[in-house]
Amino acid sequence: MTKAERTRQFIIEMAAPIFNRKGIAGTSMSDIMEATKLAKGGLYGNFESKEEICLESFKYLTDLLSAEINKSIDGKVTAKEKLFALLDFYENKLFKSNNGGCPILNFGTEADDTNPVMKQKVNEVINRFQSRISKIINKGQESGEFPKIFDAETFAIKMFTMIEGAILISKVQNSSKHMHVVTNMLKAEIEQNSK
Repeated sequence: MTKAERTRQFIIEMAAPIFNRKGIAGTSMSDIMEATKLAKGGLYGNFESKEEICLESFKYLTDLLSAEINKSIDGKVTAKEKLFALLDFYENKLFKSNNGGCPILNFGTEADDTNPVMKQKVNEVINRFQSRISKIINKGQESGEFPKIFDAETFAIKMFTMIEGAILISKVQNSSKHMHVVTNMLKAEIEQNSK
């Protein structure tokens, strides 16, 4: 990695949690300058705009999130174990993390009506995360763990949507109650569908 690439990566890593906590509109170049200790020229020498830093920050945060999820399900053998590990990750790690919460929810909420480029990026990540869930269910169907009538795509949409909603409400109410209720409901449905 060149010095320029290292500087660019450093800026992204410092800016990402700020965007995730304060939002796109709420984050200023001054915030990023303060976090990185770089002058405005140092930022604009590496990025064309705040928008570019924001997009790279979202990618960085969702790549980190995806890697953490993969780590949480690695080593799990059955599809049920993988789905439970995924739910446990959201309940125990993501909700309690100190980096501002779920970037999909945070960036998506702000970008839905105001930023079509970011909205598209968030949409791609949502599809990727839902696809992970449906692929786990499909593997479980192939191994005979889940019946063919267990609709993988529908359950993936339900699971992802319920988790994101629970994250929002839990953070607003500063309580993990909703997340706990949602993960338990989803685990019960997975149990009902496993053979």
